[in-house]
Amino acid sequence: MNNHNSGRKHYLDNIRWITVVLVVIYHVLYMYNGQGIPGVLGKITDHEVQYWDLYQYAVYPWFMFLLFIVSGISSRLYLNSHSEKEFIKSRTNKLLVPSTIGLLAFQFIQGYFNAALSTDAKAMLPSLPFIGAYLILALSGTGVLWYIQVLWLFSLLLVPVKKIEKDRLWTLGGKTGIIAILFMTALVFGGAQVLNTPIICVYRFGYYGVAFFLGYFVFSHDEVIEVLKKWFLAFLAVAVILGFAFCFKYFGENYADAPVNRYLLFTSFGWFASMAFLGGAAKYLDFTNAFAGFMSRHSFGLYIFHYLGISMIAVLIGARHILPAALVYLLSLISAFATSYILYELISRIPFFRWAVLGIKKEK
Repeated sequence: MNNHNSGRKHYLDNIRWITVVLVVIYHVLYMYNGQGIPGVLGKITDHEVQYWDLYQYAVYPWFMFLLFIVSGISSRLYLNSHSEKEFIKSRTNKLLVPSTIGLLAFQFIQGYFNAALSTDAKAMLPSLPFIGAYLILALSGTGVLWYIQVLWLFSLLLVPVKKIEKDRLWTLGGKTGIIAILFMTALVFGGAQVLNTPIICVYRFGYYGVAFFLGYFVFSHDEVIEVLKKWFLAFLAVAVILGFAFCFKYFGENYADAPVNRYLLFTSFGWFASMAFLGGAAKYLDFTNAFAGFMSRHSFGLYIFHYLGISMIAVLIGARHILPAALVYLLSLISAFATSYILYELISRIPFFRWAVLGIKKEK
């Protein structure tokens, strides 16, 4: 086991893969949720209330918010040793290419399974010419790639912002103390109210933009991370209380869309849970070992491909009601990991596709 003395912030790597695992579990439950959220198979049990769906409410306000904070921190660390031109080139290859060219090269397969879960899509696609149906399936395959699309946009915006502020704002961010962190709750709430796209509710440029830029300007400072470590238990206690309150108040409502995702309880829970996780990880998870290293190396592939594994089980097995619901859930979880790791190992070895789907350029 190696500790932080190597210079690498291993806790950031661990946050990434742990959060991606939480996302996988979330999407398994989301696929069969009993809340009536569209775009998925929906409930496959006879239970009037699926109390395990509470997990979705317990993680949704903060786990992607936390990933954007980590992405902001990582952007600063990368720019400490690379030029802005290298930064944009790297982010374009890793983020923009898989979420655009990757749609045409591979993710249309995900689009097919998404369409299979939509009655309207199944009725419409057969009437379209091949190229029209293909393009719709490719666009429908965006799915979880929304995160890297938004992250690329934030990375692009960061460069001119960095040129303008000339590290003055970043230097000020290093002076952030516990009082300022508490008052940032208001900033997060304000961000949640603006730049939200209609219909596709995951594109929340205000909410996630606050996370990314706070990660860059504030939490990339070791001094601020020390504050989070010192106050970890307090942040955790507040996050637990707010989490219970959020789940109790809004269970049964659509937590992912307006108005719930813009309420103060949603954003406050998201903020304190993120601070608790970030501080706790810096305090207790700043190490690596064989397992953590494997999970970290494969976390991007797991994120990119896991929903396809879940969707295949939902369409081919879950929708046919040929197995007990508990077994469908389990198969979906297994398929998410197995499909991701198999596809990652295969596609990462195939020229062009490794670049188009995973953003991996051949080393010179």
